[in-house]
Amino acid sequence: MTPKPTSEQFLSIVNTHKGIIYKVANAYCKDAEDRNDLVQEIMIQLWKSFNNYDEQFKYSTWMYQIALNVAISFYRKESRRQKVSNPINDSILNLTDPNTNDTTEENISILHRFIAELKELDKALMLLYLEEKSYKEIAEIIGISETNVATKIGRIKIILKQKFEKVNN
Repeated sequence: MTPKPTSEQFLSIVNTHKGIIYKVANAYCKDAEDRNDLVQEIMIQLWKSFNNYDEQFKYSTWMYQIALNVAISFYRKESRRQKVSNPINDSILNLTDPNTNDTTEENISILHRFIAELKELDKALMLLYLEEKSYKEIAEIIGISETNVATKIGRIKIILKQKFEKVNN
C-alpha cells in the first residue's frame, strides 16, 4: 500500500511544473483577472485529484491533462458570459501598433491571436506542439491517438499558414 501523498509533496511537484499552469492559463485567458481565476481553479483541481495520480504518467502529463480540461471548461463558461456582456469584438482590442518595425514580434503576436481563435481542442494541441511535446506525449495528455494528433496538427498548420498569407497580402 502506498502512503498517502502529503501537501509538501504536492507543493513540490506543482513548484517544479508550475510553468505548465501558467502557459495554459495564458493561452486561454487574455484578462489578468481571469488568468488568476483559472490558475486558482487549476490548482484546486490538481489538489483534488492528487490522491488519484497514476504513476504510469509523468507529473507534467498529469498536470497538462488537468490544466487543459479545466481551461477548456473555464473558456466555454467565459465565452458564454462574454457573449452576453461584451458587445465589443476582441480583435478590435488586439490591434498592433502600425509603427512597430519588429516583424518577428508582430508575427508572434499574430500567431498567438490566430491560436486564440482556434477551437478548444485545437488550441490545446497547438499549445502542446509549441511546447515541443512529442506526438506521443500530446496523445497521452489529450487522450487521442498519435495518428490523430499528427493529422490534426497538420490541418491546423495549414489553417494558420492560410491566415498568415491573408494578413501578408
